[in-house]
Amino acid sequence: MNTLHQQFVTLISTPLYVIIIGIELLLSTLHHTRSYTWRDTFHNFSLSILGGFTDLLMRAVSLAVLSFCFSLSVWSPAQTWWYWLILIFAVDFLHYWLHRLSHSSRFFWAVHVNHHSSEHFNFTTGFRAAVLEPVYRFLFFTPLAFAGFQPIDILLVYSCLEIWAICTHTEKINHLGWLENFLVTPSHHRVHHGSNDKYLDKNMASVFIIWDKFFGSFQKELPAEQYEPIRYGLTKPLNNRSIPSLVFHEWRGIWKDIKRKDINWKQKIQYMFRAPGWSHDKKDVIKKY
Repeated sequence: MNTLHQQFVTLISTPLYVIIIGIELLLSTLHHTRSYTWRDTFHNFSLSILGGFTDLLMRAVSLAVLSFCFSLSVWSPAQTWWYWLILIFAVDFLHYWLHRLSHSSRFFWAVHVNHHSSEHFNFTTGFRAAVLEPVYRFLFFTPLAFAGFQPIDILLVYSCLEIWAICTHTEKINHLGWLENFLVTPSHHRVHHGSNDKYLDKNMASVFIIWDKFFGSFQKELPAEQYEPIRYGLTKPLNNRSIPSLVFHEWRGIWKDIKRKDINWKQKIQYMFRAPGWSHDKKDVIKKY
């Protein structure tokens, strides 16, 4: 993304984030709810900074790859209203599949897991970046560049959609009526961050919940008295919550599994790329994460 576009997104989003976090903090104080802790908030912003640094390092690479794909396109649509409308839906659709892969393959889950490791759920949780995801995220958007969409526009739309995604990380907003039918709302995303059995791997979309409803990954938030309260975080809580552990603990788990001497090479590869919690002997498959 060029400097002008980056400044545009920052200009819009920064005041919004300051306001909504301030309101959420105020409500948490007034209602005596423990929505924030100093340590968790520090982790959220630390991971955001690390993710931003990785994104900065990969920006030239991602733009170069998308530009190369764009140079091979045989069609370049005019930047009309429908161009932007299609691009918004297309970026969100492709990100849905990136997100779904991040929950269905242990290799990608190892990158994504730190976003789910918080046991709190507030607006700053949205900043809890998957630090290494920028290394490959842009590859999921190459079909759009091949289709003739400008690389700069692809990255701009993704950044703008992220604003909405961050704003869905809160317990202070209940249901949003008819918007629940097609938009991802805080209610939907609370389910996504739940470690309850019924809520695992549900509601993967960032902006349009229609993808989950169409592809079978949707789950409505259920009243606590009907099911159980949402438990945020991982099904196996971390003992070590240092920043390096948050980022790399699943990689250490993968390394431990592939070093096993009682499995063959095929099983070693399966430990890397099959679903989180997969086991060659089925003994350890109790919880997905």
